[in-house]
Amino acid sequence: MRALAVALAVLALAPAAGAVTVPGAPGPGPATYNRVFVEKWGPADAKRVLVLSAGLGGGAGDFGLIGPELAARVPGLQVWAVDRREQAFEDTSVFDTGDPAAAAGYYLSGKPVDGRTFKPVDGSSVPFVRRWGLPLALEDLRRVVLAARAGGRRAVLLGGHSYGAATAVAYATWDFAGRPGYRDLAGLVLIDGGELGAFPGLTLAAAKARLAALATGSPFLDELGIGLPWLYGVFAQTLGLYALTDPNGPAALQSSILLPAALRPPVPVTNAALLGFSAGGAASFTMGGLAPSGDPRPWIDGGLTPVARLAQFLAASPANANDWYYPQRLAIDIAGANTLTRGPVTALLGLRTWHLGEVSVPVYAFETNLTRGGVLRGARALIAASKVPAGRSVLAADHAAAHDDPLVAPYPVNRFLQTVVPFLRGVR
Repeated sequence: MRALAVALAVLALAPAAGAVTVPGAPGPGPATYNRVFVEKWGPADAKRVLVLSAGLGGGAGDFGLIGPELAARVPGLQVWAVDRREQAFEDTSVFDTGDPAAAAGYYLSGKPVDGRTFKPVDGSSVPFVRRWGLPLALEDLRRVVLAARAGGRRAVLLGGHSYGAATAVAYATWDFAGRPGYRDLAGLVLIDGGELGAFPGLTLAAAKARLAALATGSPFLDELGIGLPWLYGVFAQTLGLYALTDPNGPAALQSSILLPAALRPPVPVTNAALLGFSAGGAASFTMGGLAPSGDPRPWIDGGLTPVARLAQFLAASPANANDWYYPQRLAIDIAGANTLTRGPVTALLGLRTWHLGEVSVPVYAFETNLTRGGVLRGARALIAASKVPAGRSVLAADHAAAHDDPLVAPYPVNRFLQTVVPFLRGVR
């Protein structure tokens, strides 16, 4: 409890600079979607900016805890978290009220709120999203980077978590009409992700097969595989909101048919315990466990991520931690860019990762237990194949941490925060 209190006190030192909309690149579909959304933390007069991109199925809320933490601990730094253009599809209006019962009724049970019912976006109504791939995402991201460079700011670092880290590496090697992306940057911050083998790539046959499936399938990633791409994010956010507002009450969603059986506790539990049990079962966080007794059974913290902090992380709105409508084409392209070279796969997908050998900015990379060494192998390959200054780069790991722990665990036990802060302080 004391560690959590100290961490929350630090967060209070980093004022939020606010949320802004940044004009995006012209892309497939109506022009109203040519925009991205940015959450900012840190002093308005900061001369350095760290721009962060979320990973597969993640949103700007992924950085809602560590963004202000970094801004508080690194003098003269602002942190910007990017929500991609598909955020415009999300109806977070009832989550914004902070009422979990209203959210559960509206999003999960079809109950009206103020005369409105939840109408999720049907992929068949937005076929243009099938072309929202890495080239468009990087053109959008470049507009954010250039906005961060404006106003006399001297340095912009680019990073991300998981596939967001892969996006940052792709940006550095990308050819923007003849200008390499790394020239916009002062450094890269890779949080449990990257390219060059950090995650599996694609063969030419696999790339063709995935494009063929996309041509007739949903444009959106479907994490649950049941044809409701928005459900994973909505259910997780509802769980978080119940755990945040009524942690010790009987778990409102324990009997929901939408909760996978593997994530359902064997005894009646509290809202906080249901969140902890389901998150631990999904293996995205290292958590504690159910108390040995109680009716309903409460949660006992352990591991790296306290359940109260996880609830705060998941309940945040409108900049939430999950992307309800992540484009399938973006996932295909990030996997296809894995080699960062010209070849049959990158040619097929139209990827311009042509400048690997020229990249010359320092790299920070952090690895959890997810890839069994893949993230740091990819970072070392990046350094070896480029002009990245090895002496100014930092490679760190905590193999007791799960994939999402770096985004939520408090500073005293968060090896990512402890090692990235000195790196950020040293980049000028």
